[in-house]
Amino acid sequence: MFSYCTEPDTLGTFRWFSCYLTTGVHFSFYWSFAKVLLLLAITAPVALAFGFLGAMAARARFAPLSWLGKAYIAIVRGVPDIAFFMFFVIALDQLLEWGRHQILCSDWDQAIWQGNDFIVCPQAKLPLSTAPQVVHETYGFFIAVFTFAIVFGAFAANVLFGAMRAVPRPQLETAEAYGMSRRQTFWHILVPQMWVYALPGLSNLWMVLIKATPLLFLLGIEDIVYWARELGGTKTARFTDYPHGDWRMWYFLVLLVFYLGFTRVSEVVLERMMVRLTHGQATTGGEAQRKAAA
Repeated sequence: MFSYCTEPDTLGTFRWFSCYLTTGVHFSFYWSFAKVLLLLAITAPVALAFGFLGAMAARARFAPLSWLGKAYIAIVRGVPDIAFFMFFVIALDQLLEWGRHQILCSDWDQAIWQGNDFIVCPQAKLPLSTAPQVVHETYGFFIAVFTFAIVFGAFAANVLFGAMRAVPRPQLETAEAYGMSRRQTFWHILVPQMWVYALPGLSNLWMVLIKATPLLFLLGIEDIVYWARELGGTKTARFTDYPHGDWRMWYFLVLLVFYLGFTRVSEVVLERMMVRLTHGQATTGGEAQRKAAA
């Protein structure tokens, strides 16, 4: 904050806004944008890993493993995202605390479930009540990341499963005819070629993941939606040095520009990835590139 911000009531318009936009809560708002980008940077590869494992399980020849993979894809995709987020976060948190309770509080003589209340010993709480606020925020953030990864991993698994089946069968048979094992065929023939079929679906999934980040607000994370609502609401001189009317429209307009800009950048990057992947492939995109180069 600037030195002239000590008396907000005496400031002109430009200086008033320069002080208003550099308050501590506004820096929390700015940091929340980085929090969303960090969520995407961590969740995307983790969800892709879940999806790859789910797709491998779904196509496995061992029936129970195949059933498990297909059940994961069907169940998670069939539950509304909001319902899954609200249920899974609570269930996972209680499961972790229950496990710690069994280990750390074996002498506990009270019931864990007391009516509708879930009560464990203080040592089993996650995080501990004495932990710093940053620990609570980090724990909540990574619970959210894991939940996002589980949900979008199921959609990624469905995309990758379809992409694996789209790779022409004669190419796999040719690899087997040359003496390659099933593992070699999978890693050296199937996996490298499936990405060109998977990328359109994964691109759509990436866009959906970007649009789903406001769900952090429902999980208790102070994200950009939380701060836009808090800062944009009407403020009176009784509660703040910078009173203003209902400015939520302007704050949410900033979010609109942010999401549109980010999705546009994503579209450009994904389009270039598609061009790179289709190079030399026996696909429509590959044929177009060959004709253009001729």
